[in-house]
Amino acid sequence: MTFNPDADISGHRTRRPGRTAAIAGGGGIGILAIVALLAGPLFGIDLSGLIGGGTQDPSSAQSESTVLACDTGQQANTDDDCRMAGAQLLLDDYWAQHVEGYTPPQLYVFQGQTSTQCGTASNSVGPFYCPPEQGVYIDPDFFQIMREQFDASAGELAQLYIVGHEWGHHIQNITGVMDAYPNNGTGPESNGVRIELQADCYAGAWLADVAELKDPDGRNYLEPPTEAQLTDALNAAMAVGDDHIQEQSGFVNPESWTHGSSDQRQGWFASGYQNGLGSCDTFAVEGSQL
Repeated sequence: MTFNPDADISGHRTRRPGRTAAIAGGGGIGILAIVALLAGPLFGIDLSGLIGGGTQDPSSAQSESTVLACDTGQQANTDDDCRMAGAQLLLDDYWAQHVEGYTPPQLYVFQGQTSTQCGTASNSVGPFYCPPEQGVYIDPDFFQIMREQFDASAGELAQLYIVGHEWGHHIQNITGVMDAYPNNGTGPESNGVRIELQADCYAGAWLADVAELKDPDGRNYLEPPTEAQLTDALNAAMAVGDDHIQEQSGFVNPESWTHGSSDQRQGWFASGYQNGLGSCDTFAVEGSQL
C-alpha cells in the first residue's frame, strides 16, 4: 500500500529509543514467557535475547527517546522508519473507532537492539509486543532479514501487515483476550496459535479499511492496494508460518507450533481482509477449522 505523497502524517507518536540502559537480572521470567508464547515475537526465531533477560525501570529504558522526524506520505514511501510512523497514526485512528475506550500502545522504531521491560529487543528476535509497558518494538532492518532468510519480498503492504499484527496483540491485551486465554502450551490448536491467528485477522481487517482513512486536510492517507501488494502481504503471512520456518531446518513438528501454519496465517489474514473484525474470533472455532 502506497501513501499519498501529500498526506500529512506529522501527528504520529512514533519514537526512537535513546541510550540503551542496562537490564536488571531476574524477576522477568514469567512475563517473558508470555511474550514469547503469546504476544511475539512475530517470527518466533531467536528468543535467546528475550528469555533470560530481565525487567527494568521503564523510565530508564526510554527516557531519552525522541519522536521520529516524519511529516509526509512521501517520507513514508521512501523510508521504512517513516512508514512505521504512518502506520502507527492509521492504526490508532482505526482502532479508536472500533474499541471503546481505546488506549494506544507506544511504537518504538529502533536499530540493532534496545532495552525493554520484556528484555532486549533486537532484529534477531523480530518485531514484538511487550504487554507490561504496552509497547510495540520494530527494527525495520528485519524486513531485509525477511527477504534474505524467509523468501519474502517484504514490500510496503507486507510491512504494514507486520505492524498491524503487533497492534493486534495490543488489542488482545487491552480487551482481555490474553487474560481469558492464557498460555496452555504449544501445538496447532493451542491458545498461543489462536492468539497469533487472531492478530493476523485483525491486521487484515485494518488493511481492508485503511485506504478510507483521511488526514486532517481530507486527503486519503493511502492509495488502494494493488493485487501485487496484496499478494506480497499474503506471501509475508506464508513466510512466517511455523511449518515454513521449520522446513528450513529439515523437520516439521506441529506439536511445537506457537504461531500457526502458513496456510492458517494466510487464511486468517484473508478472513479479516474480506469479512472484517467480526470474522476474527479464533477461539470460537474447532481446532480443525483453524
